[in-house]
Order: sequence, then C-alpha cells, then structure tokens
Amino acid sequence: MGVWGRIVYQFRCVLGVTLLSTCALYGVLASIVLTLVGKRHLAQYTTARSFYYVMGTFLGIDVEVINPENLDKLPAIFVANHQSALDILMLGRTFPPGCTVTAKSSLKWVPFLGWFMSLSGTLFLDRGNREKSVKTLSKAIENIRSKKRAIWIFPEGTRSHSTKPCLLPFKKGAFHLAQQGKVPIVPIVVSNTSTIMNSKFKVFNRGVITVKVLDPISTSDLKKEDVSAFTERVKELMEREIKSLGYSKAIVDTNLPPDAKPVTDDASVSERSETGDFTEDRDNSSKDTVEEVVEVIEEQNEPAAAT
Repeated sequence: MGVWGRIVYQFRCVLGVTLLSTCALYGVLASIVLTLVGKRHLAQYTTARSFYYVMGTFLGIDVEVINPENLDKLPAIFVANHQSALDILMLGRTFPPGCTVTAKSSLKWVPFLGWFMSLSGTLFLDRGNREKSVKTLSKAIENIRSKKRAIWIFPEGTRSHSTKPCLLPFKKGAFHLAQQGKVPIVPIVVSNTSTIMNSKFKVFNRGVITVKVLDPISTSDLKKEDVSAFTERVKELMEREIKSLGYSKAIVDTNLPPDAKPVTDDASVSERSETGDFTEDRDNSSKDTVEEVVEVIEEQNEPAAAT
C-alpha cells in the first residue's frame, strides 16, 4: 500500500478513537442524568446509539439488520461473533433498551469509557474474587428474567480478527448462565468485516455491515449436563449463518496490495492482526473482557479436577 493509503488508514483510526472518546464522555453525562430520573437502565442503550450514529456517520459505515424484531423478544442472552473494533458499530445499531454487557473490573478506571461503564450499570467481574463475581452474575440473571431485560456476551471470548466468515471455539459461560436462569439464547451473526477494516494491511474503508438476528432458542428444558452439546449446536448454527452472510460490502477508499488477497479469501482464522485495531490499548487492557464471565461460570459448573 502506498503512502497515501497509510495516511488515510491512520487518519481514520485517529478519528475513530476521537469519536469513541467523545461518545463515551456523552455516556458519562447521560448516565448521570438518566440515573437521577430513574432511567439508568437506558444509559447503555442511548450511548450505544450515539456510537452508531456519530461514528457511523463520520466513518462512512452503515449497519443493516435482518430480523430486528427478534431484538425485542426479552428476556434474552444475546450471543454474537466478535471480530474487531467495528463491533462497536454493530452493538450501537442493535443494542436494545435495558440490555447490559460484562467487562473486566480493571476497565472501570479507564477515563471516559470506564466512567461511563460504571455509571451505566455494566457488570464488572473480578477474576481475583470469584465469590463476588458469582453473586454479581446470579443477581444479574435474576434481574434480567424478572424485568425482561438482556445481557450481551461474545462467546468466542476475544476478537478473532478473522479474514473469512467463521468462528473461534466457543466458551460455555453464556450458555451455563442461560441454563441456570432459563433465559433464551438469541444468536446474532455479523458479516465478515475484514473487507472494511484490516489493520494488518492498513485497510479502513467505508461500507455496509450486515447483521442477522436469529430466532430465540429456548433453554427452559436444558439440563446442566447438556450445556456442552447445546453450545456446539448454537455455534454450528451461527457458523452456517455467518458463511451465508459472507463479507461486508466495502466502498473502497484504499487499494490493497497484490499479496492482500486473503482479506476476502482463505486466510487462517487463527491469524491475528500485527498492529491491532483502533480501540486496542498498548497493554491490551480491553482484551478478553468476556473471559471474566466465562471463567467464573465454567469454574462453577465444570466438575472438579481429580486430585
């Protein structure tokens, strides 16, 4: 890629970080106001929408949703594939009122973003305090069920940066949570976004991301011993749908080098970006936030190792 292409890529990355910080600051203010008027449960929803409308407009990225009516079928545990920083736009477009996310406890100290997450009711989980985390999750699932709300989890546990429509292996935490609370699983699949953003090849295009919200899957009769098989069935369903969606539609602003064909072809799913995307911190403090909910629940449900 030429010098101009790299300049465009870096500019759009800096713009993305700036817009993200601005929206997070708005989220802090919105969370305070909504808490004062008794509407705290709407804080993450309103801020998510700001992420989508502000960042989507300035970055030239749209998100089209198939079956949006399934987002209103609450209570639910939403599970989605996790690719890159562009997931922020997908979340912003689909996040329903009353939904929340999980995050590692250290994120609450990150300026703006952490403050917003703390004020808006994010479920912070501390890997060093398992008992506290279990109580947090138990209370959350009861709240979700009784108030018909939702929680959003990425079962892959980390961003895949995949350059083809596929999934990493699933963690079982979200599915244990659904089984315990008898809350339906709602799978959400997203077209591969490497055509729009690929940090290895310094690509950051405008374009359209397609999201499909699948029908809710009941867990009312799901038994604890069947969670592993259930997890695999959901993964297989999502993988079929992701392959059907294919790649996001890119409006090409930058040209890929001749050796960059894997961006839309057959690169390995295990390949990770060399430089990371525009929201990754140097110390990776935001990476694997879902690992917290995964490890807590799996430790609670998996048989103890033989001694």
